[in-house]
Amino acid sequence: MNKILEKPIRVAHVIGKWVGGGLEAIVLNYYKHLDRSQIQFDFIIDIGSPRIPKEEIEKLGGNIIIVPQYEDTFRYINSLVKLFKEQKYSIVHSHINTMSVFPLFAAWYSNVPIRIVHSHSTSNKKEKKKDIMKKCLRPLSKWFATDYFCCSELAGRWLFGNRTYNQHKVYLLNNAIDTQHYQFNLLNRKIKRKELSLNQSQIVIGHIGRFVVQKNHDFLIKIFQEIHKKNEDTVLVMVGEGPLLEEMKQKVNRLNLSDCVIFTGQRDDTNQLYSAFDMLLLPSLYEGLPVVGVEAQTSGLLCVLSDDITKETKVLETTQLLSLSLDEKTWAQQSMSYFYGFQRKDTSQLLVEKGFDINYEAYKLERKYKELLQKSNII
Repeated sequence: MNKILEKPIRVAHVIGKWVGGGLEAIVLNYYKHLDRSQIQFDFIIDIGSPRIPKEEIEKLGGNIIIVPQYEDTFRYINSLVKLFKEQKYSIVHSHINTMSVFPLFAAWYSNVPIRIVHSHSTSNKKEKKKDIMKKCLRPLSKWFATDYFCCSELAGRWLFGNRTYNQHKVYLLNNAIDTQHYQFNLLNRKIKRKELSLNQSQIVIGHIGRFVVQKNHDFLIKIFQEIHKKNEDTVLVMVGEGPLLEEMKQKVNRLNLSDCVIFTGQRDDTNQLYSAFDMLLLPSLYEGLPVVGVEAQTSGLLCVLSDDITKETKVLETTQLLSLSLDEKTWAQQSMSYFYGFQRKDTSQLLVEKGFDINYEAYKLERKYKELLQKSNII
């Protein structure tokens, strides 16, 4: 039963650092599309976050609450305990994976009745320090949670375990998008290519993601180098910012690829850039369910992804998964063989049918929150 509330319930969403990445886009997307007369979000964000959309959130009725970074654990927990007690939240929804142990401990200590840990990702052995830390914190992340959420089966099984997932104790919430917003548009293709000084005939390979180890930009550039050797009418466009950006720019310079690689920085028009691309290459070391992959497929784009990404990312038959055990030459050869046999189509309706349309998924989230509130006798 979807009970109508007289006033909205405020849900505290623990984000961590807001850097304009996929996680933040997903949570904000849900917020924009659910019924805000019933559910409102407060965004708990680490100090030093560079790209907070303050005006947009506040216009929608949300609050932004800045707290110490979770690395400063004592001050972080203390500030959250004070906040949770003052605001008397009924729901705290944490999106920081294994680190959720800290905000959910604060929520438990503050007698918050509904405490959600949401798994958005997995891990990879190549990130040694991060992988060890995740493995140590993984069993603790569930201790203070009352409910488990995930963005994909892989992310759910990784954080909560196969037994818990098989017992249907983990709620799957898709990384959904506004499918109409990402439809292929020929006019956008022409405009964006002109903006980027690209010829309409060039083969444009795109990548959207933060410059961090997880996204595997080093390997991406090696793949493109092999592609460009075979076809000089190819360009690589990399969208995003991050700690490894300068290192990747230097690598491109060393390989003499500066004339055919474009670094755009962070962009707010990625929905239009997909129309300008001919292929999305995403050789990530790991992902929960990358929203970039969903967006690109909605645009009818050819996608070549690492098979270490959850298989649920492959929505279209045309989307290809390759192993990271293959070298860059093989990736390049396979990717271009897919391209030469590819015909772009409007695929947005297929994404709707597969459960990736934000309008319905936001309605499901609203119902889920109300279900949890009713079970706790809060409404």
